[in-house]
Amino acid sequence: MKRTLLGLLLVAATVSVQAADMYAATRKAWLEKAEALKPQLTTTEVRPVGLVKSVQDPAAYQGWRFEKCGEMGDFYSQSMKKNPSVIVDFGRHMTGFYSFTLTTTYRAQDAPVRIKFTFGEVPAELNTPFDPFPGTLSRAWLQDEVVTVMQVDQEITLPRRVACRYVKIELLGASPDFDFALTDMRFQALSSAPDIAAPTLASTASDRIRDIQRVSVETLRECMQTVYEDGPKRDRRLWIGDVYLESLANQYSFKNHDLTKRCLYLLAALAAEDGRLHANVFETPEPHPQYGSHCLDYSLLYTLALQEYTRATGDKATARELWPVCKRQVEDALSYLDDDTMLFNPQKKNDGLWLFFDWKAGMDPSTAIQGLLIHVLNSNYAFAKELGCQQDVAGWPAMAKKMGAAARKHLYDRSRGVFVSGSGKQVSQMSQIWMTLSGVMNKQEAERALRYATTHDDVVGLGAPYAHHYLVEAMLHCGMNKEARQHVEEYWGGMVDKQADTFWEVYVPGDEYLSPYNFHPINSYCHAWSCTPVYFIQKYPEIFQR
Repeated sequence: MKRTLLGLLLVAATVSVQAADMYAATRKAWLEKAEALKPQLTTTEVRPVGLVKSVQDPAAYQGWRFEKCGEMGDFYSQSMKKNPSVIVDFGRHMTGFYSFTLTTTYRAQDAPVRIKFTFGEVPAELNTPFDPFPGTLSRAWLQDEVVTVMQVDQEITLPRRVACRYVKIELLGASPDFDFALTDMRFQALSSAPDIAAPTLASTASDRIRDIQRVSVETLRECMQTVYEDGPKRDRRLWIGDVYLESLANQYSFKNHDLTKRCLYLLAALAAEDGRLHANVFETPEPHPQYGSHCLDYSLLYTLALQEYTRATGDKATARELWPVCKRQVEDALSYLDDDTMLFNPQKKNDGLWLFFDWKAGMDPSTAIQGLLIHVLNSNYAFAKELGCQQDVAGWPAMAKKMGAAARKHLYDRSRGVFVSGSGKQVSQMSQIWMTLSGVMNKQEAERALRYATTHDDVVGLGAPYAHHYLVEAMLHCGMNKEARQHVEEYWGGMVDKQADTFWEVYVPGDEYLSPYNFHPINSYCHAWSCTPVYFIQKYPEIFQR
């Protein structure tokens, strides 16, 4: 029987993973290269700017705001017993370690001192009771610590790294027979971002664009640790989806390309034995993945991250080393195609396929992955040509063309000019985004689809800044430049209007308490996938700075 092109590709993929470990010969070298690229963290000492009090305000983000109510010098000079509960404002978001000093002011210490510290990124975090805890993630992620001080008159540094702007301090227990003051506190803020000036803006750039870029850069700075972290409060690890977006923002701000290179090597070295990437990895106590966490759309984004790194640096040697990893991710995705329809079929293999794309309940991802895979096939073939490896993937352009034709035949609703997804023929913004970026639609068709998707109530919208990045990309792709700028100004600018120091993990205008984890204080209010406005603002100055 004559084999189809898809069949040949799948046979090749099957043969390629029969070995016990695809990357056995290179893992050790890749880990060593990643370790050699591990950056030194820069420490900046930050001291508080004053005391604040909580004010309940329905107009404020999540119902709370802070007002200044005292100076640090006054607080330091008084007995802590007279101020048993205070909130301290450090004036900026920080990631690092908190220190304080207790000083005896009357008689001698005759018992321990017990203090509770709660660290918050936003005001509501310090005004929402943590217990009983209703969330679906570990309660331990919440940043509250009870400290028993056995000996005062010394500096004490909490061992836990935290991410915050505000610190709530509550005196829980002290002897009545001696007195003391909290006389000093400081924060050692950490980042691997170079200490360089912020990217310049044209004199014509609006104040709103300037504010959005400032917060964007601060978000990236906080997430640049010894890897690109997703969130310095939580989860504090390396996720592929965040690496891709952080590397884009880094290209147009800090230009720390070695950090991108380190992350690419770490992810490759810690891939599964069958060659598939793990969606996220940890650095300590030694580098290891979250075993079994395979997110197919993230794996495909790894290939785009390597392409962006290579074109930004010209480092084709690294690209050639890691090219087999890219090839394997695409082969894995192709194994989900139906031979008859050439459509991606999430149910084809009973292997617990995970597709993410967005924090949006009810969104069907099958058309979005069709579009992403088409885009990746075409972009990786062009990349392979740059590396001189195109003979490995000669069939990919034809495969992408067949997948595009199948999508138009089976998934395109011509009456509305949109792509549908799943058995319910769902219309979502995400489907239109990736079908636009895939090139399956011409620019006129893509504009029509995006306009429908962003103006009709029957469309499944977006849930996180991560997804909004790709909406802006799609708008720019089809020439909707005015709409792309307006979306950045309204969406990320909406967080600025709500006093964001850094951009958030989840933001849906009109639903400020939304949390994928059933408890909004455990959301990250500094999150890597939200940092990309600087990429748009700097890459397209004629659109965003005029």
